Amino acid sequence: MCCRIFQPREQTLSEQNAPSAQDLLNQSMVVPRSPLRMWLAGWMVVSVFILSNTATPLYVVWQGQLGFASSTLTLIFAAYILGLLLSLLVAGQVSDRYGRRVVLLPGLVCAMSAAWLFKSAESVESLLFARLLTGIAVGIIVSAGMASVVDQGGLPRRRLSSLVASMSMVLGAGLGPLLAGSFATFASQPIEKVFTLELGILALAFLIAWTMPDEANKAQPIGHAKWKFPSVERHHRLHILLGIALFGPGITATSFVLSLGPSLLASLLNIKTPLMAGATAFLMFISAFVVQMALRRRTVEHIFYFSATATFFSMLGICTAIAISSPVVLIIAALLAGAGQGLGQLGGLTLIALRISDNKRAQANALLNMGGYVPAGLLPVATGFLIDRTDLAFGAYTLAGLLASCALLAAWFVARNKQEVHHY
Repeated sequence: MCCRIFQPREQTLSEQNAPSAQDLLNQSMVVPRSPLRMWLAGWMVVSVFILSNTATPLYVVWQGQLGFASSTLTLIFAAYILGLLLSLLVAGQVSDRYGRRVVLLPGLVCAMSAAWLFKSAESVESLLFARLLTGIAVGIIVSAGMASVVDQGGLPRRRLSSLVASMSMVLGAGLGPLLAGSFATFASQPIEKVFTLELGILALAFLIAWTMPDEANKAQPIGHAKWKFPSVERHHRLHILLGIALFGPGITATSFVLSLGPSLLASLLNIKTPLMAGATAFLMFISAFVVQMALRRRTVEHIFYFSATATFFSMLGICTAIAISSPVVLIIAALLAGAGQGLGQLGGLTLIALRISDNKRAQANALLNMGGYVPAGLLPVATGFLIDRTDLAFGAYTLAGLLASCALLAAWFVARNKQEVHHY
């Protein structure tokens, strides 16, 4: 019964694929777009997501320098989630109403400020504020930044631009820990060097945002607008729920690997090098990149099913790796987790690009990411508290079992509503 509440009226296939009046208006107002602009917009996404995970392999270095307890890492992680959620609540609707650049430029300033704080951090407070600013920047880039990629692709490239936006996120998320792990293993003063490099990457992204045409939503009336929770039209809510159902377990699985993977490698598998943890995270997100390329021409329905399958077997693999103390199985499980996130994200972004109008796209992206990042932030933290009261293996088994169950439920939800996705 609950699955039918948000279902739209029956439409013919030609009606479903027809562009909206807003799409046609926006298309008529601009000259044909070059694909280069779409790829440049994708670079903005890459640059911020490099920052989002660069700090992960370096916390052990900061712990040695600043002497804070492991429990403090929970607060640092919570600061990131707080910044992310606050920006997701605001950035999407501001972007949809006033244009992408209005929020992208401040978001990139936040990212550069965070990189500077990380580079020069001499206190826990600096790390907390840096993670808060990182969360704000990520919230802006997944709402307005990804919407900008689709805008720059234009109406004829909706599927391709959705793929570019999704691949940009996972590529950046993978490069961050690889760079940090490599610098931590082979370079002197790794923190200063890796964040100096990141500042240069973000400066290039800022230049792209500054010079990129911002044609979206020029037909929107500019006037007084009250803040409200991000929203889409009632008949599109089911499309957002379908994306969240797959993206949520997928990104929580990768968050699981990022947060507990180094502990599993160190405590259960006796592998302590930061490069190994960074390389595992890199391979996890590269697997997301690869499967998105491989399955980009499949229907959204099939992409969702593959996502649920990958997430389920990823969690099964983590349980197996713990049981037999196998780093190889753990790496395979990480690759599957990346595939689950990447495909769930790709399916959700494709539905948004094809079904939701330009003047609601950033808000739709915000809703999709809120539905994914809330469990991805809360569940690993809750698992950390469970591990403190029990042990590492029991906590990992519990979270893995929960996510495997969610993946199966998500597949059932897609099957129950496949008429909404099987044409795309």
